[in-house]
Amino acid sequence: MLGNDNYYLGADVGSVSTNLVLLNQNNEVDLTLYLRTQGRPMQTIQEGIKILRSKIGKSTKIIGVGTTGSARQLAATLLGADVIKNEITAHAVAASRVDPSVQTILEIGGQDSKIIILRDGVVSDFAMNTVCAAGTGSFLDQQAARLGIPIEEFGKLALEAKNPVKIAGRCSVFAESDMIHKQQLGHALPDILAGLCQAMVRNYLNNVGKNKDIKGPVFFQGGVAANPGICKAFERELGLSVIVPEHFGVMGALGAAYLAQEKLKMNSETETRFRGLHLAETQFKAKSFECTGCANRCEVVEIQQEGLALARWGDRCGKWANALGKGIYRAKPPEEQQGA
Repeated sequence: MLGNDNYYLGADVGSVSTNLVLLNQNNEVDLTLYLRTQGRPMQTIQEGIKILRSKIGKSTKIIGVGTTGSARQLAATLLGADVIKNEITAHAVAASRVDPSVQTILEIGGQDSKIIILRDGVVSDFAMNTVCAAGTGSFLDQQAARLGIPIEEFGKLALEAKNPVKIAGRCSVFAESDMIHKQQLGHALPDILAGLCQAMVRNYLNNVGKNKDIKGPVFFQGGVAANPGICKAFERELGLSVIVPEHFGVMGALGAAYLAQEKLKMNSETETRFRGLHLAETQFKAKSFECTGCANRCEVVEIQQEGLALARWGDRCGKWANALGKGIYRAKPPEEQQGA
């Protein structure tokens, strides 16, 4: 169990994983959690809080909360976040805190990938890829499953390659077909795995990293950074040393924690909005409805707690989101809301 201390909580909630980080007041990471989101972000966040509660002392306090990731707004509503930031900012802040001289961040997760260019600690350029699976961790998972090897062994085996094979990497479908063809020709498994690593890296650099000014120091972040075969392939293609930071898999959550720390230190009189560790047992519900107030017909998402609306988003004009700030908290059926 962790000691009785004050912590900043960072949460990175995405489509594949939900990552939580506890940052103490000495800027040390005392706890990290990696959970599979599995299409259930609300339940996964609550499960994460339950695990945190079991690992910290009774006198421990959460004094600041930051959220990031594709479900950052949802996470902020459930947790009571003090800061809500996009993944680009969160990853950049975390990397800069680890090494202020970092100039390039390569980030590859399960379903998307991104590149962030920093100059003097400021983001000067970035790009994201959320379309092609060939440049993400899911591609490696699929190929590992097809080859019948644990994904944890993928990178180690790739490092044993003597003659990596050339595999088409522009498309996951073509890459898989090419891999099968190389198997049929009798190429060694490590050579095929190394070829897949190189194909994925070429795809990433030709799409996400296209026309980017990649300079060192280079950080490699995201779950795929655990694969030493991919790291070696990046170094081979870039001609640069690639650094994998200690907390590479939760850098987004770590950045969110740092951002919460910055905000609350700047406003020393402001108390955290954190809703408390009891939220693990709170009943939350998500619903949506279509607003017919204008031709936009926005789909409005509403988060409820025990019949009360906590937050709404999705309306372009702010009609429903802003209503909460005017004291209209009780949730109503969509037809009643639209007739209000």
